Amino acid sequence: MAREPLRLTVEGDSFRVRVTPKSSAERLIIEQDADGAPVIKVHVTVAPEDGKANKAVIALLAKALGVPKSALSVAQGATARDKLIRIAR
Repeated sequence: MAREPLRLTVEGDSFRVRVTPKSSAERLIIEQDADGAPVIKVHVTVAPEDGKANKAVIALLAKALGVPKSALSVAQGATARDKLIRIAR
């Protein structure tokens, strides 16, 4: 995941996250990957079934960012652990 952590565009801003489903607690952690680039790790308690984990990721990020859930979407990686999250303008 050695890509830029935040991308600003006219359509909206986006950032990458790494998701861990079925975690013991919901939390956000910012760490460095093997290349030294910052990565946002999102831990959610639900299983990755029927989009439940994606919904939990959006809810947790929306709360942390202070934006409505409707402002966030999974732009890439709907079925992967590494996701691109878009914030609508």
